[in-house]
Order: sequence, then C-alpha cells, then structure tokens
Amino acid sequence: MEDIKKKELDRQIEDAILAMAKEPQNIELYHRLSKLYLEQQDYDKVMSVLESLLAISPNDVEALIGMGTMWFYERDFRKSLSYYNKALELNPKNYIIYYNIGNVFAEWKNFSKALFYYNRAIDLCSSNPEIYNAIALLYQDFEEYVEARAYYEKALSLDPENITALVDMGNVCFKLFDYETALVLYKKVFALNPDNKIVAICIGNTLTLMKEREKAYNYFEKALKMEGDNYKAYICYSIALSEFKENDIAIEMYKRAINANPKEINAYLLLANLYTNLNRLDDAMDLYKQALKVSHNDAQTYMLMGNAHYLKNEIEKSIASYRAAIKIEPDNDEHKLVYIQVLDEYIDKKRNGELESA
Repeated sequence: MEDIKKKELDRQIEDAILAMAKEPQNIELYHRLSKLYLEQQDYDKVMSVLESLLAISPNDVEALIGMGTMWFYERDFRKSLSYYNKALELNPKNYIIYYNIGNVFAEWKNFSKALFYYNRAIDLCSSNPEIYNAIALLYQDFEEYVEARAYYEKALSLDPENITALVDMGNVCFKLFDYETALVLYKKVFALNPDNKIVAICIGNTLTLMKEREKAYNYFEKALKMEGDNYKAYICYSIALSEFKENDIAIEMYKRAINANPKEINAYLLLANLYTNLNRLDDAMDLYKQALKVSHNDAQTYMLMGNAHYLKNEIEKSIASYRAAIKIEPDNDEHKLVYIQVLDEYIDKKRNGELESA
C-alpha cells in the first residue's frame, strides 16, 4: 500500500513539473508542486519551488507563509519571522500568520509577545482548537498549569478527540496531582490510538502514583511490547517497581535501560540513587563514575557523587565533588548551599578534633 501511494505521489509530481514547463507563469502550479513536495517531506524542494514562485510573484501571501514555515522547521526563527511579517503586511486579517508568529515567539520563550499574537489569531478565528492548544502549551512551558488546563479544556470543547490536547492536558493534570483526571484523558487517547507507546507509559506512571500496582505493571508491559525505543519504558517501570519495594527487579530493569542506551546517563543515575537508598554505597559510586564517563561535565552527577561520599563519611571527597559541580554550574545556588553546609560542618569537626584528614 505504501509503495502504491509513493508511486502515485511521484506521478503527480512529474505531472506538475511537466505542466509548469508548459506554463512557467502559472502560480497555481507552483502551489500544487510545493504541496506535493511537502507531502513527500522533501523540504529542500518545497523551499526551492516557493523561492521560484516568489521570484515571479513576490507578494504571494501563501508562498511567504510557506517559506516562513520552512525556515521555522529549520529553526532559523529570524528568517521565519521575516517572511511572516511580510505576509502580515500584505494580509493583516489572516489568523494563520498571527498564529505562526506566536509560535516563533514561543520558541524564543517570549511569553508576552507569543500570547499577544495568539490572542490576535483568536480574535480573527475563535473556533480553531490549535490556537488554544498553543496558548495552553505556552502556559505549560512557563509552569502556569492552572491556566494551561483552562485552555486545553477550551481546545477539547472544540475538538473532543484532539490527541495533542488530550495528552498535554493529561500531563498538566498530572503536574497538578489530579491523577484521576489525567488517567481518564490518557485512557481516552489510548482508546483512540492503542499503539501509542508514550501514552501507555503515562498511564503506567499515573497508576503507580495512584498505588494501582498490578494495573501499572500491565501498562508498562504493554509499552515494552510495542515498537520503538524501550529506554523510557524501562526507566518508568523501574521507578514503579522501586515504589512498590520490588527493588531487586527494579535493579534488573534499570540495567536493561542502561544496556538499551548506554550513552544516556539517566538510568545510571537513577540506579545509583536506588543503590544509595539501599545503603549499597560502593555500588552507587561505581554507577556515578560510569555516568561521568558517559557525560564528563554533568554537575548533577558530581552532586550525587558528593552525597554518596558524604554518606560514606568521606567528607573531603564529598567536598571535592561538590566543588566540581559548582565549577560546572557556578550560578547554581542549591549546589553552593549544600557545599557551604558540608564545608562548614567539616571545618567545625576539624577544629574540634572530631575527624582526621582522609
């Protein structure tokens, strides 16, 4: 079936190219060909066709929006904004342009300007759920979860089966500790898309926090059987297992995560933290050292290693680890506070003769 679709798309592209050769000034043919290349996900050719079109018709608003979007995908937001602004000068009543400019400012983390352009888009088209989704995501990015939830609810009132809004609102409810609502939303997505690995993991995480042990495990097992990378599934399953005090199985699951993606440090740190909680400090230290081999300049790893040294009563090594973390992140006040507290404690004990240098 995929081969048939590809052949049909290739045929349509060839027909459009032949038609353009016969009518090189026909603007609609350029639009048709750019959309076909977009469907083919050949973005370089999309941009080439749109540039050719703008050479013929520099005020073509659709082409300007298209070029802005292509540069947005390329993450060159300044070029993207320049095309959107030109399109806006030509058509100041087009809500899509305001929406797209809002997306640019959202990427720049400029909350006020992003919100301004999104609201202008709503003024021109109040029935498009994607605009409300975008505003909700903006609030979510700035950790304003109550406001985010309100906008997701508005988006879902317009499109009750909008997968993006359902998942993101589920995430917001999760952040707000409303696990029951999050579970309802995730399960609705899962009913619509039963092969969604990420949502299966989200359901497992939510059920874990609701203390539904067997149900949580069931969804993690479902996620592991689905196609795709299992790294996140292994980690979340491990966290659930340790939450229910099944530490031996959790340890083995963390090891699976490490084997699945040995270049990611998260599993090393989480397993090391579990070892620390179990007072297996030597095992924890080995994992922190492995994590540093993967990521040499990770301040969090040095802080955690410092904590482990402290618990082993290796105070000087602990201080050295904290100092290494501060060197990497000199503006992190939390790291500095821990370092100063341990250093002051160490100095007091040295003065009182309570410890000897290691």
